[in-house]
Amino acid sequence: MLLDRRTLAGIAEGSITQVLRRWRRPSVRSGGSLTTAAGVLAIEAVEPISEAEIDDAEAKAAGFASRDAALASLAGREGDLYRIRLHLAGPDPRLALREASELGDEEVGVLAARLGRLDARRAWTVATLALIAAHPGRRAPELADLIGRETLAFKQDVRKLKTLGLTESLEVGYRLSPRGEALLSKLPPR
Repeated sequence: MLLDRRTLAGIAEGSITQVLRRWRRPSVRSGGSLTTAAGVLAIEAVEPISEAEIDDAEAKAAGFASRDAALASLAGREGDLYRIRLHLAGPDPRLALREASELGDEEVGVLAARLGRLDARRAWTVATLALIAAHPGRRAPELADLIGRETLAFKQDVRKLKTLGLTESLEVGYRLSPRGEALLSKLPPR
């Protein structure tokens, strides 16, 4: 479930306690969690609802000024309507990972093994890290084009590296985290 910066800020400050979505099938489940730029979100409940159940109070809890604004945001989307109740459960664990600029041999071995598993079908991890290192702040479509990849697939790969604390998303583009720089400097080119 993708959440925009405004919604994440509202969840972090506590003014947004739910999200409204149309889905063919939910992409999160009750009791689960979601790691976001704002931190880890706890998914309290995922409930199918009808448009008739959305009033101004429901809309405001989802960050909208009114019922009409909430319904307008959902217009033109396919699927069933869901209310996802959530709250900020803690900080983004990737933040602490990213800052580790000193990597011991054991940690390098663990990370290299994780990259190896990601590379099982196609070797891409080290090349993507090197590409981001060479072009920090460059837009994802431009980076993807440099290596002949579709933008969406490229972004999905970068998110996998971000989960390991190796990359950081910028307002525009990406950069390697201190951990990513440290790892790249210790890996042989592939």
